[in-house]
Amino acid sequence: MALNPLRATTDNVSLLNEFTERVETRQAPGDALEVLHDWVSNKFPLSVLGAARTYLKGPSWRSPRLGRDVFLHASAPEGWWDEYAAMASRQQDPAAMIAKCSLMGCTWTETMQMIDPVGIDRWPYEISLKHGIRDGFLCAVARRWLVIYWSRKVLGNVLTQPMRIVLFAAASLTALRLDQLTDPDSGAMGERARATPRELAVLRLVSLGKQTEEIAELLGLGEETVRSHLKKVQSKLGARNRAHAAAEAIRQQLIP
Repeated sequence: MALNPLRATTDNVSLLNEFTERVETRQAPGDALEVLHDWVSNKFPLSVLGAARTYLKGPSWRSPRLGRDVFLHASAPEGWWDEYAAMASRQQDPAAMIAKCSLMGCTWTETMQMIDPVGIDRWPYEISLKHGIRDGFLCAVARRWLVIYWSRKVLGNVLTQPMRIVLFAAASLTALRLDQLTDPDSGAMGERARATPRELAVLRLVSLGKQTEEIAELLGLGEETVRSHLKKVQSKLGARNRAHAAAEAIRQQLIP
């Protein structure tokens, strides 16, 4: 018998209403994730990995803190986070790029096929496989939270589009409760100082290929002042040189 789309939609709304009533009474981030996990794991071949707060501007993901920026569910494989965080502190974490791809409602495997990373850029995927995470489904909610589901099997042919919509809705409701339970102004990840407007103006021109003398002329500054701004902002961003600083500023959305 063919599935009635309208009936399926009505059933999903009913399920989400039930879920909302449960999650909105939770009083701690871990409890909210536990409600999501129980609800999801009984209906889909998925577990909840966790949730992470995101920042539109400011520091990168090199030093996220458990219990402040990142909240893991108990089902997360033991040791996965420690290894992931350690690697993220040494290498560029492609999580932001993956999150953008996930706005299209793709699984991790589908995203990997689209961006086709090579070499060191595959490290998040390789670490996940090492810890038994075969696939996942990431929901970027209102540019403020990432809620991540995981599975020990490939999900591409398992998750239908209606299922993905329901999973995203449940993740959004959970993120709303997490926002209520945590301090949105708890500070950015890490303790790096903010770049000044002049430092960012210099970096923006560096990103356009301008040399020191050109930057000085365009901004009405002395060349030594430009060099001083560059030295300071490189230190703040943990960059090795001016090109690295400009690239890091773009990654962190500090400059267009």
